[in-house]
Amino acid sequence: MDLRAPDAFNQMYRQELGYVLNTLDRLGAPAGQREDLCHDVFMAAFRKRGDFDPARPLRPWLFGIAYRTMLNVRRRVAAPAGDEGLEAVADPASGPEQAAAAGQAKSALSRAIATLEPDRRAVFILHDLEGRAAPEIARALEIPLNTAYSRLRLARADVLKATQHLREGGAR
Repeated sequence: MDLRAPDAFNQMYRQELGYVLNTLDRLGAPAGQREDLCHDVFMAAFRKRGDFDPARPLRPWLFGIAYRTMLNVRRRVAAPAGDEGLEAVADPASGPEQAAAAGQAKSALSRAIATLEPDRRAVFILHDLEGRAAPEIARALEIPLNTAYSRLRLARADVLKATQHLREGGAR
């Protein structure tokens, strides 16, 4: 998709608005600022649309812009990460016990992810939640490939520690 074409950017905006809002949520955007930050992401994407390579996937490019937008927010003011952001993991065909357990697991994972440093959180979300490959993540976040692998390894260890801590009853 050539984002410089007259209607292409508008079409991309309509198709990817939900993805960008969800990405900002996962990155810890305060609920009251999510729409404004989404606007900032799309304004930055519009300014950078000439740099987008149509041969590459669009979502990692948008994720990179959202990630840098959140870094700028954190530089201005330290914002606490929310307890939200993951899609429901419950199977609609499961019973109430399974739905409750899945909801608890989602909540625990959300809290564990919220404890991650922003750089590690971005790599973890892109790789483990969105299924992106490390080279793609490195390009999207404009970091060396080995740095992406290192952040992923550290993020996984941090999530494991945080979930173990939560299981032991020390909720953060």
